Amino acid sequence: MARVMATAAAAAVILSATGCVSVAEFRKLEREVLQMRRSGGAPAARERVADLGVDLAAVNARIDALEGRVEVAEHEASNALEEARRARQQVETASNAPAGGPAAATPDGSAVAGTGSPGDPGVPAGASAEEVAAYRLAHQAWSGGELDGCIDRFRTFLQTYPASPYADDASYWMADCHFRQGDFKTAILRFDDVVARYPDGDKSADALYRQGEALLRLGPAYSKAAGKAFERVVEEYPSSPRAVEAKRQLELLGAG
Repeated sequence: MARVMATAAAAAVILSATGCVSVAEFRKLEREVLQMRRSGGAPAARERVADLGVDLAAVNARIDALEGRVEVAEHEASNALEEARRARQQVETASNAPAGGPAAATPDGSAVAGTGSPGDPGVPAGASAEEVAAYRLAHQAWSGGELDGCIDRFRTFLQTYPASPYADDASYWMADCHFRQGDFKTAILRFDDVVARYPDGDKSADALYRQGEALLRLGPAYSKAAGKAFERVVEEYPSSPRAVEAKRQLELLGAG
């Protein structure tokens, strides 16, 4: 009996130290150990020891579950760090690559890297041949009207090459695919991502304007929010061609 009580007391101390049980649970175990000492090994005390064994097993199960969640979180953090490391290596490798032929063109008419040197006009520094090929395939899906394929390919591209010079373009075209599908709520969120993550990118004014368009498609209840998006285009990107279009939209909303 003395050994059982000592074991229960030790278990209570250990569980308190791990932080996996509350103070109230610890105090409860402590009181129960004191009661067992006073009972001198009575049958009721022996039954309570059995109950305590069940309680301890439940607490151990909770500890195992917490440890499992910690391992998952550590694994996900390790994967994220590895992806960031690979992205930096790709940028450094491409930046140090020897000069090649002239830059190729993407389906939207912009220059792409991978066949020329980083110093060539119109070729973004840090773009590898693999990411250029992946970008072009995704854009081909967009231009061919393969909207589901476009979304999947651009999502994969952004996950694989988060630091790519084409990241803002990829985010924009993916948002446009949602818009063309009629999924205006998702398009609003995706266009907002472009503006928030790449405010100085060449797609930011377009994305903000298209966000306003998507809000208008949701109905009159969203006209005020759309107006704010158009106002931001005029205020934040006054030299953009979209600023002129945004002013027209604001005039129409005012007239309405």
